[in-house]
Amino acid sequence: MTLTKIIAVALVASASAFVPAHNARMPTKLNFEYGEYDEKLFDNNAKKDLYNKWDPNSPRSTRNFNPFETYKGNSCDASGIYPGEPRYKDPIRGDVSFAIMMAEKAEAEERAANPKAGDVPGCPGCKN
Repeated sequence: MTLTKIIAVALVASASAFVPAHNARMPTKLNFEYGEYDEKLFDNNAKKDLYNKWDPNSPRSTRNFNPFETYKGNSCDASGIYPGEPRYKDPIRGDVSFAIMMAEKAEAEERAANPKAGDVPGCPGCKN
């Protein structure tokens, strides 16, 4: 009988070693805020809206990013997150046609020729 009690106590003690302790050092659920256009149409008009609100001199976040910036050849989602990064969500994209693409290309060339003040590589609001 004593050996049975010793074995039972040893089993309980070893099992409790795998139960996580609930104390102040354990991380709590992180709050994460997706972008303004998450789960909404993320077309060129939405990107232009975000670009107009973007401040290159403020830290990059899900609410402050250049939606036209590419990283490693990829475009970001509606929260400024790139494929392969945690929390990336494939955005709801708008219609595409050759005419739309040509109009967007002209707008992109205009943006590149006239960047926002502070829009330089390595600025706080840029990925690159």
